[in-house]
Amino acid sequence: MEPQKPLPEPRQPEGCLVTAIRIPVRIVVLVLVVPVRMAWDALVVAGRFLNDTVLRPLGRALEWALEWTGRILFVWPLLGLWRYLLVPLGKGLAWLGNVLVVVPAVWLYRYLLTPAYAAGAWLVRYLVVVPAVWLYQWILTPSGHGVMWLLRGIGRGIAAAGIGVYTAVAWLVRYLVVVPAVWLYTWVLTPVGRGVTWLLRGIGVALYWVARVVFVLPVLALWRWVLTPVGRFLAVVGREVGDALGHAWRIAGHISLAVGRFLATLFRWVFVEPVRWVYRTVLTPVGHVVRDAVLRPVAQVARGVGRATREALASVRETARQARADFRRMLLGEPREPVAVDRREPTGLETRTLGRSTTALTKD
Repeated sequence: MEPQKPLPEPRQPEGCLVTAIRIPVRIVVLVLVVPVRMAWDALVVAGRFLNDTVLRPLGRALEWALEWTGRILFVWPLLGLWRYLLVPLGKGLAWLGNVLVVVPAVWLYRYLLTPAYAAGAWLVRYLVVVPAVWLYQWILTPSGHGVMWLLRGIGRGIAAAGIGVYTAVAWLVRYLVVVPAVWLYTWVLTPVGRGVTWLLRGIGVALYWVARVVFVLPVLALWRWVLTPVGRFLAVVGREVGDALGHAWRIAGHISLAVGRFLATLFRWVFVEPVRWVYRTVLTPVGHVVRDAVLRPVAQVARGVGRATREALASVRETARQARADFRRMLLGEPREPVAVDRREPTGLETRTLGRSTTALTKD
């Protein structure tokens, strides 16, 4: 099932004031917006043409130039510096560090520090730890138990004395401070606070009515009878101006599109079609005539001249080669012919087959 489309909201009834404002505003806005929209469309077309024909190729050329400039000035020098200087230098420093630092440090740790640590740990264990454990177990622990028993008895006595003192002080604080304070709060401060509260409440009510009569009611009347009607009128005017701008912009778009199409058609019939007609009916036949009457014969003559030149050059090279060979024979004599060597290779009839056990090398 297709989803149900939401119903359009019902239009509220409009008065004569809205209609009287709408028509003049739309006429004025349309007159003002049409030139702006046409100028905007012209700028858009010019910007697109400039972007497609100038800015985009220029940007691509700049991007290519910057890319290769960066490669030549930064990437390749840094790559060469890394590959042919820093990497060998790092390997050399790593080898020196291994030989001068790591190997001596490992030898020092293995053959000097480890035995020294083991000897020191043995000395500390039997000269410090064992005596300290014996001292703690047989001297400090019994002494500590006795001191704790003594301190526990002293603490019990002090606690009993403190309880008695706390009881006396609590009785004195109750009957000398708490009871008089409660009596003062109940019979003095509470009546006085209630009277002050009643007085402040009356003053607040009076100030409330004075502020309401002097400030609130005039402001409320100003808001209700002046600002609200003016605001509604301005809201209606603003809404109508906004709607008029939207309608005028759309109508101006259609007008600009029609004007653009008219200018494009005019440019086509005034410039493009005559140029196309001249190219098709004048330049094309003339080009065919020139091609058939001039260019093709000239090309055939050029090909013939080239072929004759190549043949002449080939004959000159062959003559020069024969002259060099004759001069070499005159100075050095005839070259010796190569002596044939018996390689004992079997002929086609003497080759080994599947039914014979001899080979060409053992046949003799």
